[in-house]
Amino acid sequence: MSSCNRVALVTGANKGIGFAITRDLCRKFSGDVVLTARDEARGRTAVQQLQAEGLSPRFHQLDIDDPQSIRALRDFLLKEYGGLDVMVNNAGIGTWPKNNPPGKGDFFKEPQPGIDLTHFHIQREAAMKTNFFGTQAICTELLPLIKTQGRVVNVSSLISLEALRNCSPELQQKFRSETITEEELEGLMKKFVEDTKKGIHEKEGWPNSAYGVSKIGVTVLSRIHARKLNKQRRGDKILLNACCPGWVRTDMAGPKAPKSPEEGAETPVYLALLPPDAEGPHGQFVQDKKVEQW
Repeated sequence: MSSCNRVALVTGANKGIGFAITRDLCRKFSGDVVLTARDEARGRTAVQQLQAEGLSPRFHQLDIDDPQSIRALRDFLLKEYGGLDVMVNNAGIGTWPKNNPPGKGDFFKEPQPGIDLTHFHIQREAAMKTNFFGTQAICTELLPLIKTQGRVVNVSSLISLEALRNCSPELQQKFRSETITEEELEGLMKKFVEDTKKGIHEKEGWPNSAYGVSKIGVTVLSRIHARKLNKQRRGDKILLNACCPGWVRTDMAGPKAPKSPEEGAETPVYLALLPPDAEGPHGQFVQDKKVEQW
């Protein structure tokens, strides 16, 4: 076991922002960097690309929708490193057709007339399953592994702020609450999926963006986990934050986005590498290295 070695983990790291974060951590983090991807072949190809640049990430398969896959990764980290120093939860999916990525204003639109709505509901469920419940599942298994002075970064989105503003005042109050529990949050995420299935989500105060609501979930989950760390591991100086990488040119966001993946990686990497003596940010939503009001 190389427990003297520090280790950083990036999920959804075979392309886009995750790949750029991994590359940057390989250059700047003193320790091993583990690149994970759902698809083993694509993950190993990404590792080879970085090796060709003279970097040396390790690879481990991870599908955040598969509990067995998460447990296999947990066992690997415990056996090889006795824990985890840095975790960047980047894995996630969008909810728009591949051939029609969004323009900047498109995130909050209902499907156009004539689009099959059953497909729309399936997309909503998939976004929630991966973006929220997948992130929650990996945090449940891996947060207990985080070592003293560890850093956790959950990649959310500014769209979560926009979606929050489009929620009813009652829902906004719940999502901004300093006392909301993980169980309550989980209940709300499930309710969104049920309400959209029944076609009553607008009446119930929800916005029209499954992606946005799933990322509200990620941001609020981060706030809950940060509070928990304050209570249970106050002396350990662990810092956990959610962040928005910005609107980045990726398969998910399309070619019109203003930021390169490298620019998108800046804030997540900044949060992953906060110095050991840093007091914060912690439990915050961060964009362009600045704390945003949630």
